[in-house]
Amino acid sequence: MSKLHVMSEKLFLILLVSHMLFSTCSTVDQASNLEAWKSEIEDAEKSFANMAAEQGIAKAFLTYAAPEAVLMRNNKIIQGIDEMQNHFDQQSTSGSENLTWSPDFIDVSSSGDLGYTYGQYTYSGIDAEGQIFESKGIFHTVWKRQSDGTWRFVWD
Repeated sequence: MSKLHVMSEKLFLILLVSHMLFSTCSTVDQASNLEAWKSEIEDAEKSFANMAAEQGIAKAFLTYAAPEAVLMRNNKIIQGIDEMQNHFDQQSTSGSENLTWSPDFIDVSSSGDLGYTYGQYTYSGIDAEGQIFESKGIFHTVWKRQSDGTWRFVWD
């Protein structure tokens, strides 16, 4: 075997091992990023739910909505902050409504700019006639990272 051939084999092995090491580090870093981003979305979801419980549903939705956010309520699309504000203003409520939820599942895109959650919610309170009501269901929220790094929902 020539010296050139031996050197070529050694160089190939060095490059192969280096590639494997860097690929493994990249995969570990990506997994770490995904978990960190999921945690950020979970924190945003929890803060959103806490604000709804403490300061009211309308305030929480208007605070955590991205400017282009869309709500679907009663098979109707409500698009943007202004329409959401009108929607909440037009609701006849007694002020005793409670909305609680918690995500059962969270995922995020590999680029870290979009994520989604889903889980169970409970909406309860006293209606305009003084009757107690409770509604349970499944929520699905799409989250988008904003230019300032915060997460805001774009679909609920």
